[in-house]
Amino acid sequence: MAKAIAKPAISAEQKQKNKKQLRIQIKRHWMLYLFLLPCIVWLLVFCYTPMAGIVLAFKNYRFDLGIFGSEWAGLKHFRKFVTSPEFWMTIKNTLVITSLKLVVCFPAPIILALLLNEVKAERFKKTVQTLSYLPNFVSWVVVVQLMTTIFTPYGGIFNDIRQMMGKEAIFVMGEKNAFLPLVVFSDLWKNVGWGSIVYLAAITGVDQELYEAASIDGAGRWKCTLHITIPEISVTIGIMFIMAVGGMLNAGYDQILLLQQPANNQISQVLDTYIIQTGIRYGKFEYATAIGLFKSVFSLIMVAGTNYLTQKYAEVGLW
Repeated sequence: MAKAIAKPAISAEQKQKNKKQLRIQIKRHWMLYLFLLPCIVWLLVFCYTPMAGIVLAFKNYRFDLGIFGSEWAGLKHFRKFVTSPEFWMTIKNTLVITSLKLVVCFPAPIILALLLNEVKAERFKKTVQTLSYLPNFVSWVVVVQLMTTIFTPYGGIFNDIRQMMGKEAIFVMGEKNAFLPLVVFSDLWKNVGWGSIVYLAAITGVDQELYEAASIDGAGRWKCTLHITIPEISVTIGIMFIMAVGGMLNAGYDQILLLQQPANNQISQVLDTYIIQTGIRYGKFEYATAIGLFKSVFSLIMVAGTNYLTQKYAEVGLW
């Protein structure tokens, strides 16, 4: 057998030199580390510490014994969820909603960023950017209330127009067939401007000499966009796509919950709303935790799978 190659020992002098360099770096960038400290504390307190509660998914929870004192249940709650009638309904509804959002809402910020990049009038460009960003700062409660005001059969502008055309007033928010369009286009209106920021930042990093060379060769704006801008921001598009696919089971809890009506419950009950309903309303904390853990594991698999495929075929990946 070949002998293992021994690693050269680090001398005391080298260790002292490394420590000195570390102290110099800390002194030089101490302000940066100070700014990072609140983020690290927030991450530890609100993201990592609560992960200890995952053990609840494998327990028969009792209030008097607590999470760690309750008896083990193994995979009982996971099997119960997978074999329940709600499993396929919630999975189907979640995937339908997120797939529609992915198809409609994912390319929209890219298109908006490309269009804004071609605008030469700076004042008009900044105005459009500001107007498209603003809805992101509006709460979903306010957005849904605005939609209710617009579509209400009692004085809403939508039904006023219908009545002027000789049609009867309808309660759009309660219509089953209107639920998916309302979800998708309200999400598009609210998030398209904010999502375009990432792509606009990527576009500003494109080498301007490429455009100059292309214009000398006779390429117009469309060809420059198609053959320069889009390929140059393809890495950003790929990373954002991986993250979007990883969130396939995140249909948007607050939006869906506010748009739910008894008439559309069969197509609006998604994993997020089902988890809250099961855990908070019915007090089945261990069952709700098991569903949440199932969702997280599925999302991790989706991220890893998408990352593998994009690395293999597009040479873009998170790791």
